[in-house]
Amino acid sequence: MKFNWGTGIVFAFIGFISFILYFIITMMTDERFEHELVSEDYYADELKYQDDIDKLNHAKSLSENIAYHRSSAGLTINFPENLDYKSITGKVFLYRPSNKQLDFETAISLSNSYLLIPDNRLVDGRWNIKIDWQYKGKSYLFKESITY
Repeated sequence: MKFNWGTGIVFAFIGFISFILYFIITMMTDERFEHELVSEDYYADELKYQDDIDKLNHAKSLSENIAYHRSSAGLTINFPENLDYKSITGKVFLYRPSNKQLDFETAISLSNSYLLIPDNRLVDGRWNIKIDWQYKGKSYLFKESITY
C-alpha cells in the first residue's frame, strides 16, 4: 500500500472522527461530567413564572425589603421592621448550584422580625436564596445569589 495525499486525508478524517466519538462517549458516561437540570419540573415552573414576576414587583413596592447578613450563629434574614412579623408566613429555599444534596427548604416561623438559618446547615460558597412569603394575603418574593 502506498501512502499518498489521499490516504493521509482519510487517516486524518478517521482520527478526527475517532477523537470526537471518544470525547462524546466520555462526556456522556463519566459521572464527573453529569449535568442536572435546576428543577425536575421546569416546564411547570415556567408556567408559574408570571406569578413570581408579580411577587417580585410586590416586594419592590415595599418601603423596606428583606435584608440578610452573616453572623457567627448563621445567616440572619431580616424582614421589614414596619410589618407585624407574626403575620408573615412562607418558605425559604436555599439552592446550592454545585451540589444538589445541600439544597434545603425551611418554613418561615418567626418569633422576632428575623429568621436565623444555623451555620451548620450552610457551607461556604455560593448559594441562591429564594424567599417566598406572604403578609396579610399578599405574596412577595425575594431572590438573590449570595456568597456565604
